Amino acid sequence: MELYASPMACSLASHITALEADLPVSIRYVDTKAKKTDDGKDYLSIAPNGYVPALRLAGGQLLNEGPSVLQYLADQKPEKKLAPPWDTIERYQLIDTLNYLSTEVHKHIFHPLFAASTTDAAKQAHMAELAAALDYIARRLGDREYLVGADFTVADAFLVTVLNWVKAAGLDPTRWPRAAEYRLRMRERPSVMSALEAEGLLRRKK
Repeated sequence: MELYASPMACSLASHITALEADLPVSIRYVDTKAKKTDDGKDYLSIAPNGYVPALRLAGGQLLNEGPSVLQYLADQKPEKKLAPPWDTIERYQLIDTLNYLSTEVHKHIFHPLFAASTTDAAKQAHMAELAAALDYIARRLGDREYLVGADFTVADAFLVTVLNWVKAAGLDPTRWPRAAEYRLRMRERPSVMSALEAEGLLRRKK
């Protein structure tokens, strides 16, 4: 399998998951602006949507959405418990959480905050939405060790990725002590540290 990723993008969650599951996945880095891979290929010829993550399966099929990539990787090693079993309420809670992080938090809030075309007034509105989302996430975490269930899952891989963007967006992460503590604890996990190191992001640890 080949995982197409870009440093500090949402694909970090898939990179973490591949390492956590100890899967034989090759990581190919993508310049998402130039649409070129690190070996000079036209990324649009691989993933027509042009964004990451994209997972090329051994049979040639492509998955190009974060929640599907994460769950596919998790399901390759069910014994790792990176996703609850199918036909359990916990699995649907995981899907619910992944979709929330993917659509509401990532695409609806963070994407406009980092887009050059977003006006200052719109950014202020999205900052307010981000603060509300972080309030919700902190409440959701409560005193839990992990976001969904009793084990580290792909939801945690996604959430630690999202929380890494808070300071870059212009908010002080310490306003949400529970979320800040969770982020730092997740970043000590070997799979997270390895993915961050591979993507050149450990300098952003604090």
